[in-house]
Amino acid sequence: MSYLSWIILALALIAVVVILIGWWYERATNEVSLVKTGLGGRHVVLDGGTIAIPFFNTVSRVNMQTLRIPVVRSGAQSLITLDKLRIDVGAEFYISVVPERDAIARAVQTLGDRTFNPDQLGSLIEGMLVDALRTIAAQMDMDELHRHRGKFVAEIASTLSTPLARYGLQVDSVSLISFDQTPFSALDENNAFNAEGMRKLAELVASSKKERAQIESETAVAVRAAEMESYRRKLEIELEERRSEITQTQEIETLLARQLVEVAQRKSEAEESAAHARIAMEQSIEEAGLRRQQAVREQQIKQAYGIEIAEQDHKIALSEKQIEGTKADAETKRAQSHMIEVEEALETQRRLSEADRKKKLSLTAIEQQGESDSLRVKYNSETEKQAAQTQSLIKREAAETLRVTMQAEADGMAATIAAENARSQELHDLELERRRLKAMPEILREMVKPAEKIDSIRVNHISGLTPQNSSGGGSNGEGDASSPMASVLRSVMDMAVGFPTLRKLGDEISETFDRGSGSGSGSSKRKNKDAG
Repeated sequence: MSYLSWIILALALIAVVVILIGWWYERATNEVSLVKTGLGGRHVVLDGGTIAIPFFNTVSRVNMQTLRIPVVRSGAQSLITLDKLRIDVGAEFYISVVPERDAIARAVQTLGDRTFNPDQLGSLIEGMLVDALRTIAAQMDMDELHRHRGKFVAEIASTLSTPLARYGLQVDSVSLISFDQTPFSALDENNAFNAEGMRKLAELVASSKKERAQIESETAVAVRAAEMESYRRKLEIELEERRSEITQTQEIETLLARQLVEVAQRKSEAEESAAHARIAMEQSIEEAGLRRQQAVREQQIKQAYGIEIAEQDHKIALSEKQIEGTKADAETKRAQSHMIEVEEALETQRRLSEADRKKKLSLTAIEQQGESDSLRVKYNSETEKQAAQTQSLIKREAAETLRVTMQAEADGMAATIAAENARSQELHDLELERRRLKAMPEILREMVKPAEKIDSIRVNHISGLTPQNSSGGGSNGEGDASSPMASVLRSVMDMAVGFPTLRKLGDEISETFDRGSGSGSGSSKRKNKDAG
């Protein structure tokens, strides 16, 4: 054979070998591990691959994925806890082959192809799983199991680690998917465990009902108390709102009343000022008219006096001429007598003129003082009628002035009363109290004025002199029990109250006497004047 033939043959052999190797090569994956037995012994392949020659080697596959195996125990098969109560439990166990060569070899040896079938694997190891559940449940009561589920699951996984390791398995995790107390209907009363558990359960249910009833009653009471507190708070808020509204209304009424009072006061003051101005103007006009009438009257009186004096002078001259023409003695005596009469008449006229001058001076002084009764002068018999008319006119003007003044005061008083009536009762009481307090110092000052004139006080306290009535006292039941100083003070206060009345009465009596005596003297003077 040539060298080329040998090369072709070698390449053909190599190709055949490569094809055979590719045909007999078994590869492991992440999900599946390989266990080769036969020629060359047992060989576990976790990753990579191996050549398995037919008839000389056998390759077994192991599932490395996690398998879910559910376990449910309820009713008669439920778990019994430490406190002899039964619980229905549903759990899911997640099992996988330990990723180690020895564990994979044991899994292939003990489980075979069950690693690819969760149902077959679960039926195989279910007893171990249930035993672990019962073992851990028997060590804890129901309440503890409920409160410490994580501990319960961890202890189950720890308990299963040893028996599952014999099969090359491990517990990845345990999930407790259901946990509840087994109902009474599923329990057998003849079972000792059930009897004790049912007794405890009945006690627990009764106690729970009692506590629940108590809690419900307390809750109802708390709810009622909360509702009552809320309602009370609501009423307080409404009360505060009403108080605020009333306070605001009172303030508004107070402001309105103050404004009305101010308006009424200003109106009254304006009307009073206008009335005073009108009265002053009318009085000035009347006084000017009276002064003008008085001046005219005085001029008339002076003219009358001048005419009378001229007539008397003329008569005197005629008498003198007649005396000169008559006999010396008779005419002389007659002239002397006439001269005496003339002198007396002149003296009388002079005195009348002097009196009239004094009266004019008095009238002028009275007019300067502005007294309305200064116009009442006593003229002689010829001026009495004019004086009476003048006095009547003055009285009418004074009455008209008084009427206008009283009308203005009445208008002001009516406006004030209307403003006061518009005010509320509280403001009226407040104004009354303010006026009473304002007037109280003046009242007390007037009451103690008589005490200022008391030089000394002598107190002679003699008990038993006054008659006592059947009630055991004088006119006052507390009179005997009071001290002498209190009696003195009470007497001073009584005198202070009664003294103004007595003084007014004395003034009225004295004025009446003075007027009577004055009228008598005036009448006698007029009679003496007429006689003269």
